Amino acid sequence: MPRVIARPDSLNDRNAEFEQRPLREPVFLNSVPKSGTHLIRNIMRMFVPVHQQYHDEFIQYANIRRHQAAFARAQPRLSWGHLLFGDDSAVVLRGVRHLLLVRDPYDWVLARTRFFLSDTFQASLDHLKGGNVSVETMMNMMIFGIPDKAPDMNSIYTHNAVSWLGTGVILLRFEDLLKHVRKLDDAQAETFFGELLGDLGMGALPHDWRDRVRVGSDREQSGTARENLAGGDVGVPDELPDLQKRLVEQAVPGVRELLGYA
Repeated sequence: MPRVIARPDSLNDRNAEFEQRPLREPVFLNSVPKSGTHLIRNIMRMFVPVHQQYHDEFIQYANIRRHQAAFARAQPRLSWGHLLFGDDSAVVLRGVRHLLLVRDPYDWVLARTRFFLSDTFQASLDHLKGGNVSVETMMNMMIFGIPDKAPDMNSIYTHNAVSWLGTGVILLRFEDLLKHVRKLDDAQAETFFGELLGDLGMGALPHDWRDRVRVGSDREQSGTARENLAGGDVGVPDELPDLQKRLVEQAVPGVRELLGYA
Protein backbone atom coordinates (compact mmCIF):
# COMPACT_ATOMS: atom_id res chain seq x y z
CA MET A 1 0.00 0.00 0.00
CA PRO A 2 1.22 3.54 -0.70
CA ARG A 3 2.46 5.52 2.29
CA VAL A 4 2.76 9.24 2.86
CA ILE A 5 5.65 10.21 5.13
CA ALA A 6 4.73 13.64 6.47
CA ARG A 7 5.69 15.38 9.70
CA PRO A 8 2.91 15.95 12.25
CA ASP A 9 1.44 19.39 12.82
CA SER A 10 0.75 21.29 16.03
CA LEU A 11 -2.73 22.52 15.13
CA ASN A 12 -4.54 20.68 17.92
CA ASP A 13 -2.50 22.75 20.36
CA ARG A 14 -3.01 25.96 18.38
CA ASN A 15 -6.76 25.32 18.40
CA ALA A 16 -6.77 26.13 22.12
CA GLU A 17 -5.80 29.73 21.35
CA PHE A 18 -9.35 30.38 20.13
CA GLU A 19 -12.73 30.15 21.80
CA GLN A 20 -14.54 27.31 20.06
CA ARG A 21 -18.25 26.88 19.41
CA PRO A 22 -19.63 23.34 19.40
CA LEU A 23 -20.30 21.80 16.00
CA ARG A 24 -24.04 21.16 15.66
CA GLU A 25 -24.05 19.07 12.48
CA PRO A 26 -21.54 16.57 11.05
CA VAL A 27 -19.28 18.05 8.38
CA PHE A 28 -17.23 16.07 5.88
CA LEU A 29 -14.41 17.65 3.87
CA ASN A 30 -14.11 15.60 0.70
CA SER A 31 -11.54 16.30 -1.99
CA VAL A 32 -9.93 15.13 -5.18
CA PRO A 33 -6.48 13.87 -4.10
CA LYS A 34 -3.79 16.56 -4.50
CA SER A 35 -6.33 19.39 -4.55
CA GLY A 36 -5.47 21.22 -1.33
CA THR A 37 -6.84 18.72 1.17
CA HIS A 38 -4.51 19.79 3.98
CA LEU A 39 -5.25 23.47 3.39
CA ILE A 40 -9.02 23.23 3.79
CA ARG A 41 -8.74 20.65 6.57
CA ASN A 42 -6.29 22.70 8.62
CA ILE A 43 -8.26 25.91 8.22
CA MET A 44 -11.53 24.31 9.30
CA ARG A 45 -9.84 22.67 12.28
CA MET A 46 -9.39 26.15 13.72
CA PHE A 47 -13.18 26.61 13.88
CA VAL A 48 -14.12 23.32 15.57
CA PRO A 49 -13.28 21.99 19.07
CA VAL A 50 -10.57 19.33 18.90
CA HIS A 51 -12.77 16.76 20.60
CA GLN A 52 -15.22 17.09 17.69
CA GLN A 53 -12.54 16.48 15.07
CA TYR A 54 -12.34 12.93 13.72
CA HIS A 55 -8.63 12.06 13.70
CA ASP A 56 -8.99 8.28 13.77
CA GLU A 57 -8.19 7.82 10.08
CA PHE A 58 -8.32 9.53 6.72
CA ILE A 59 -11.69 8.40 5.38
CA GLN A 60 -11.85 6.65 2.01
CA TYR A 61 -14.29 4.29 0.33
CA ALA A 62 -12.34 1.20 1.41
CA ASN A 63 -12.60 2.02 5.12
CA ILE A 64 -15.88 3.94 5.30
CA ARG A 65 -17.83 1.18 7.07
CA ARG A 66 -15.32 1.26 9.95
CA HIS A 67 -15.79 4.98 10.42
CA GLN A 68 -19.51 5.60 10.27
CA ALA A 69 -19.24 7.23 13.70
CA ALA A 70 -17.63 10.21 11.96
CA PHE A 71 -21.00 11.03 10.37
CA ALA A 72 -23.33 10.47 13.35
CA ARG A 73 -25.76 13.35 13.83
CA ALA A 74 -26.06 12.59 17.54
CA GLN A 75 -22.34 13.33 18.01
CA PRO A 76 -21.37 15.79 15.25
CA ARG A 77 -17.79 15.61 14.01
CA LEU A 78 -15.59 17.33 11.47
CA SER A 79 -13.99 14.66 9.30
CA TRP A 80 -12.08 14.53 6.02
CA GLY A 81 -10.92 12.22 3.26
CA HIS A 82 -11.01 11.27 -0.41
CA LEU A 83 -14.37 9.57 -0.72
CA LEU A 84 -15.47 8.04 -4.00
CA PHE A 85 -19.07 8.38 -5.09
CA GLY A 86 -20.88 5.12 -4.40
CA ASP A 87 -23.66 3.39 -2.51
CA ASP A 88 -22.01 3.25 0.90
CA SER A 89 -20.78 6.83 0.57
CA ALA A 90 -24.21 8.14 -0.37
CA VAL A 91 -25.86 6.39 2.57
CA VAL A 92 -23.44 7.52 5.30
CA LEU A 93 -23.32 11.11 4.01
CA ARG A 94 -27.09 11.53 4.04
CA GLY A 95 -27.76 14.50 6.27
CA VAL A 96 -24.08 15.46 6.50
CA ARG A 97 -22.74 18.86 5.39
CA HIS A 98 -20.56 17.69 2.52
CA LEU A 99 -17.88 19.93 1.03
CA LEU A 100 -16.15 18.86 -2.19
CA LEU A 101 -12.79 20.47 -2.96
CA VAL A 102 -11.56 20.33 -6.56
CA ARG A 103 -8.57 21.69 -8.47
CA ASP A 104 -7.98 22.81 -12.03
CA PRO A 105 -7.03 19.59 -13.87
CA TYR A 106 -4.07 21.37 -15.47
CA ASP A 107 -2.53 22.26 -12.11
CA TRP A 108 -3.60 18.93 -10.63
CA VAL A 109 -1.31 17.09 -13.06
CA LEU A 110 1.63 19.20 -11.87
CA ALA A 111 0.82 18.71 -8.18
CA ARG A 112 0.40 14.96 -8.55
CA THR A 113 3.61 14.67 -10.58
CA ARG A 114 5.54 16.60 -7.96
CA PHE A 115 4.10 14.47 -5.17
CA PHE A 116 4.73 11.12 -6.85
CA LEU A 117 8.34 12.05 -7.59
CA SER A 118 8.97 13.16 -4.00
CA ASP A 119 10.25 11.00 -1.16
CA THR A 120 7.18 11.98 0.86
CA PHE A 121 5.19 9.52 -1.29
CA GLN A 122 6.37 5.93 -0.94
CA ALA A 123 4.87 3.18 -3.08
CA SER A 124 5.87 0.75 -5.81
CA LEU A 125 6.97 3.65 -8.00
CA ASP A 126 10.41 4.41 -6.60
CA HIS A 127 11.97 3.14 -9.82
CA LEU A 128 10.57 6.23 -11.54
CA LYS A 129 12.40 8.65 -9.25
CA GLY A 130 15.91 10.04 -9.47
CA GLY A 131 15.63 11.03 -13.11
CA ASN A 132 14.83 7.54 -14.41
CA VAL A 133 11.98 9.06 -16.43
CA SER A 134 11.51 12.60 -17.69
CA VAL A 135 9.12 14.96 -15.95
CA GLU A 136 7.00 15.02 -19.11
CA THR A 137 6.78 11.22 -19.05
CA MET A 138 5.63 11.32 -15.44
CA MET A 139 3.03 13.95 -16.31
CA ASN A 140 1.62 11.64 -18.96
CA MET A 141 1.47 8.84 -16.40
CA MET A 142 -0.50 11.10 -14.08
CA ILE A 143 -2.91 11.86 -16.92
CA PHE A 144 -3.36 8.34 -18.30
CA GLY A 145 -2.44 6.26 -15.27
CA ILE A 146 0.05 3.46 -14.66
CA PRO A 147 -1.27 -0.07 -15.16
CA ASP A 148 -2.01 -1.75 -11.82
CA LYS A 149 -0.21 1.03 -9.90
CA ALA A 150 -1.92 4.40 -10.29
CA PRO A 151 -5.38 5.33 -11.60
CA ASP A 152 -5.80 7.66 -14.57
CA MET A 153 -7.18 11.15 -14.04
CA ASN A 154 -10.44 10.32 -15.80
CA SER A 155 -11.21 7.74 -13.12
CA ILE A 156 -10.19 10.09 -10.33
CA TYR A 157 -12.15 13.09 -11.55
CA THR A 158 -15.16 10.97 -12.45
CA HIS A 159 -15.49 9.14 -9.15
CA ASN A 160 -14.04 11.71 -6.72
CA ALA A 161 -15.64 14.83 -8.19
CA VAL A 162 -18.02 14.77 -11.16
CA SER A 163 -20.22 11.97 -9.83
CA TRP A 164 -20.95 14.00 -6.69
CA LEU A 165 -22.29 17.03 -8.56
CA GLY A 166 -26.00 17.64 -8.16
CA THR A 167 -26.23 15.64 -4.93
CA GLY A 168 -26.19 18.60 -2.56
CA VAL A 169 -22.41 18.92 -2.19
CA ILE A 170 -20.84 22.31 -1.52
CA LEU A 171 -18.42 22.68 -4.44
CA LEU A 172 -15.24 24.58 -3.59
CA ARG A 173 -12.43 25.32 -6.04
CA PHE A 174 -8.95 25.21 -4.55
CA GLU A 175 -7.97 28.30 -6.51
CA ASP A 176 -10.79 30.35 -4.95
CA LEU A 177 -9.81 29.21 -1.48
CA LEU A 178 -6.15 30.05 -2.07
CA LYS A 179 -6.97 33.50 -3.50
CA HIS A 180 -8.87 34.53 -0.39
CA VAL A 181 -6.33 32.98 2.00
CA ARG A 182 -3.71 35.21 0.39
CA LYS A 183 -5.86 38.36 0.71
CA LEU A 184 -7.49 38.03 4.10
CA ASP A 185 -7.79 41.79 4.59
CA ASP A 186 -10.05 42.17 1.55
CA ALA A 187 -13.79 42.47 2.07
CA GLN A 188 -14.25 39.68 -0.47
CA ALA A 189 -12.34 37.29 1.80
CA GLU A 190 -14.69 38.04 4.68
CA THR A 191 -17.67 37.36 2.43
CA PHE A 192 -16.08 34.15 1.13
CA PHE A 193 -15.29 32.65 4.53
CA GLY A 194 -18.59 33.85 5.98
CA GLU A 195 -20.49 32.02 3.24
CA LEU A 196 -18.28 28.95 3.64
CA LEU A 197 -18.96 28.63 7.37
CA GLY A 198 -22.63 29.29 6.76
CA ASP A 199 -22.84 26.58 4.08
CA LEU A 200 -21.18 24.15 6.49
CA GLY A 201 -23.69 24.96 9.24
CA MET A 202 -21.03 26.47 11.48
CA GLY A 203 -22.69 29.81 12.12
CA ALA A 204 -21.39 33.34 11.69
CA LEU A 205 -17.73 34.27 11.39
CA PRO A 206 -16.10 34.82 14.79
CA HIS A 207 -14.36 38.16 15.27
CA ASP A 208 -10.91 36.52 15.08
CA TRP A 209 -11.60 34.55 11.90
CA ARG A 210 -8.57 36.02 10.11
CA ASP A 211 -6.22 34.81 12.84
CA ARG A 212 -7.75 31.34 12.67
CA VAL A 213 -7.35 31.16 8.90
CA ARG A 214 -3.75 32.39 9.13
CA VAL A 215 -2.88 29.68 11.65
CA GLY A 216 -4.64 26.93 9.72
CA SER A 217 -3.19 27.95 6.36
CA ASP A 218 0.40 28.15 7.62
CA ARG A 219 2.29 26.05 5.09
CA GLU A 220 4.73 24.97 7.77
CA GLN A 221 1.83 22.99 9.26
CA SER A 222 1.29 21.01 6.04
CA GLY A 223 3.62 18.09 5.43
CA THR A 224 2.49 17.83 1.82
CA ALA A 225 2.89 21.50 0.88
CA ARG A 226 5.11 21.88 -2.15
CA GLU A 227 8.13 23.25 -0.30
CA ASN A 228 7.83 20.63 2.46
CA LEU A 229 7.96 17.57 0.20
CA ALA A 230 10.96 15.37 0.96
CA GLY A 231 13.53 15.01 -1.79
CA GLY A 232 13.81 18.63 -2.91
CA ASP A 233 13.06 20.15 -6.29
CA VAL A 234 12.26 17.50 -8.90
CA GLY A 235 12.08 19.90 -11.84
CA VAL A 236 8.30 20.11 -12.30
CA PRO A 237 7.39 23.39 -14.04
CA ASP A 238 4.94 25.95 -12.68
CA GLU A 239 2.68 25.66 -15.73
CA LEU A 240 1.57 22.57 -17.60
CA PRO A 241 3.12 22.40 -21.10
CA ASP A 242 0.76 23.03 -24.00
CA LEU A 243 0.92 19.45 -25.24
CA GLN A 244 0.01 18.04 -21.83
CA LYS A 245 -2.89 20.51 -21.68
CA ARG A 246 -4.18 19.01 -24.90
CA LEU A 247 -3.73 15.53 -23.44
CA VAL A 248 -5.80 16.54 -20.40
CA GLU A 249 -8.58 17.73 -22.70
CA GLN A 250 -8.46 14.36 -24.45
CA ALA A 251 -8.39 12.41 -21.19
CA VAL A 252 -11.17 14.29 -19.36
CA PRO A 253 -13.13 16.15 -22.04
CA GLY A 254 -15.46 18.80 -20.66
CA VAL A 255 -14.41 18.40 -17.02
CA ARG A 256 -12.69 21.79 -16.70
CA GLU A 257 -15.81 23.52 -17.99
CA LEU A 258 -18.09 21.44 -15.75
CA LEU A 259 -16.07 22.44 -12.67
CA GLY A 260 -15.94 26.11 -13.65
CA TYR A 261 -12.43 26.38 -15.07
CA ALA A 262 -13.31 27.12 -18.70
